[in-house]
Amino acid sequence: MSGHTHDHIDWADRLVLLRAADTLDAPAHAAIAARLAAKLPATPTVIDLGCGAGGMSIHFAEALATQTGGTIILVDATPELLHEAERAVRAAADAAQANRADGSTHTSNGRVPDGSAEPSGGHRAAAEHTASTAADSTRAVEGIAQTVEGAAQTAADTASTAEGAAPTVADTAPASEGAAPTVADTASTIEGAAQTVADTAPAAEGAAQTVTDTASAIEGTAQAAADTAPTVEGAARAAGGITPTAEETAQTVEIRAVVADLADGSLPDLLPPADLVWASRVVHHLPDQQAAIGTLTAVARTGGVVALAEGGLSFSCLPWDLGLGRPGLEDRLKAAQAEWFVGMREGIDGAVPMPYGWPLALERAGLADVSSFSALADHPAPGPDGLADYVHHHLSRLATHGAEHLSDEDRATLASLLDPDSTHYLGNRRDLFLLGARTVHHGRRP
Repeated sequence: MSGHTHDHIDWADRLVLLRAADTLDAPAHAAIAARLAAKLPATPTVIDLGCGAGGMSIHFAEALATQTGGTIILVDATPELLHEAERAVRAAADAAQANRADGSTHTSNGRVPDGSAEPSGGHRAAAEHTASTAADSTRAVEGIAQTVEGAAQTAADTASTAEGAAPTVADTAPASEGAAPTVADTASTIEGAAQTVADTAPAAEGAAQTVTDTASAIEGTAQAAADTAPTVEGAARAAGGITPTAEETAQTVEIRAVVADLADGSLPDLLPPADLVWASRVVHHLPDQQAAIGTLTAVARTGGVVALAEGGLSFSCLPWDLGLGRPGLEDRLKAAQAEWFVGMREGIDGAVPMPYGWPLALERAGLADVSSFSALADHPAPGPDGLADYVHHHLSRLATHGAEHLSDEDRATLASLLDPDSTHYLGNRRDLFLLGARTVHHGRRP
């Protein structure tokens, strides 16, 4: 399958730009992922349609790893992008789970994870067996302790009989027969209260030694449990009737990749029902946007959430006066991009207009509880590492796509900004920044 899609854009060729954008969008994406993950049930299935380089699903993976795990299915029509997304998201999930297991703060691709791990199948089975053994040993100790308590009580009663100088041994013997089994087995005939005490004491001492030995065995078992798997404590707590914490019951995050096209009406037959269907800035590239939202809705299970990242505030990155050309270049670049977008939509085969906003489009698809929220991306000057490269890629794309909508002066200004040999090369500037907002529209399938 070619890297070109309905919009005739070579998305595989734009992989570098997508990676840079994902890095700069990371704080906003993390906030969005956490907010949406809070709406989901335990071990949910999340489908990222048009996943690109996987930037958003990295944060879904980290969010799920901190809860009870789940499954993330990456879907894209461009195999090159899908391969990169699967690699990046799997690495993030593995890092989050490893951090959970060892309590460290290592990150995946420089990101701060928030996740946890569950042992592998073999370790999990061993942990469950160890927890069961510990529970059985605990019950054994409780039984032995009851025996010792009974023996001690018998000894005390017998000593009292001795002090009371019962009339005859024959009178004492029937009382001894009613004592705990440990005392009854110690002597078949009680010749005297003093002899009973003497015979009972070794039995109590032996029982106490048994408790000591059993305690040592349990200590070893607990150590083995700690060595076997991080979740054995949670298993033992569960065996004791204590509800495990979220950290103790967390499961792994499974990653799957599917090459498919969101414009394909049969997509719901290729994917399992999802608790969250996510599509970020992909629907507006499809011929019939309303029909695409209907497909998203059909992929969601009953009660599942459909969420689109579309619109928001366009990103700004340049100062008003650059020291060359007319001030206000960025505003004119945005106007040129808007003209390019109109032409892009008109150039899509079978394009269908959607003359209303995204929330209304979700309602028309049959979703309930439709709402929207935004997440800010804010990197003040001089910005983080990689910002200049991102701005360079961003402006290069605008120079290509919007060139026909710019004046000769603005095209010359752009060329100078993008030329590493120019005195005005943007890579040498310290006043670049990035400010914008991602808006998410979401609803629930009734």
